[in-house]
Amino acid sequence: MRSTKQFLNCSLLIAVCVCAAPAQQPTKNQPAQGARAVASPETETIPSPQPTQTNQPVNAPGYMDRAQVVSLAQKIWAVEFHIQDLLKAVRPEKWTVSNIIRNSFNQTLENLHTALDGLEAWRSEFEKRPDSIYYGFQTYAAVNAALPRLDGVAHAVSQYENPSLGAQYSQAGDQLFELQQNLQPYIAYLLRSPDQVLFVAQTNLASCQKELGSALNGQGGPPKPLKNTFVEFHARRAGDGQPGGRKSAREAKDSANKADSKAAPPAQPQPLPSH
Repeated sequence: MRSTKQFLNCSLLIAVCVCAAPAQQPTKNQPAQGARAVASPETETIPSPQPTQTNQPVNAPGYMDRAQVVSLAQKIWAVEFHIQDLLKAVRPEKWTVSNIIRNSFNQTLENLHTALDGLEAWRSEFEKRPDSIYYGFQTYAAVNAALPRLDGVAHAVSQYENPSLGAQYSQAGDQLFELQQNLQPYIAYLLRSPDQVLFVAQTNLASCQKELGSALNGQGGPPKPLKNTFVEFHARRAGDGQPGGRKSAREAKDSANKADSKAAPPAQPQPLPSH
């Protein structure tokens, strides 16, 4: 009986040792207790700020893809080419008008050529970069510069040369105006994205200023009054020998008396009265 009890005690002790052995040995992924004490504290990783998403959806008002913008720019070029071709048919030198009217028309014609050259310069750049706000706006403005001059040429040609030819000028002007109106919503679409970015930046700045003011409120303590300080000015009056020095009235009088005494001849002794 005693031997059986000892056998059970030995078996129980061995089982406890076997179960405790894995807990005492650190695993590969878990550092030992001593190593854990000297390990550096965990730090929080702050992700870098992500840029604000400024791309507008494709279903936004005025959106056009690259192919559509290029096609619109090419249609403007086609109208330009047609107008340049019409200008070759006008003959103002054969009109029966005064020189004043002819010179005025020639000036309008020259201005129209200049406006069309400028329009083509901006339009070609816009066709290369359809996503450029700058080139898109300049193309829109160049059409504005060409339309009134084209209208003036159309009226003059209809009146002094050929009404049918003048109507062709007017028709070309209407086509150019329609293309400009098709371009306007796309330019507004391009301008909307920077405007949203600016609005978000201003809103975030105002929010940060408000939070900073709330955080710093009361931390500076009450204002402390400054002590009154009497400032003494130690001025020094320039003497007689110093440049720019001025004498007082008394000093000037004493100096004058001394000068008079030096200039006066010494007094002669008076003879004694005889008895």
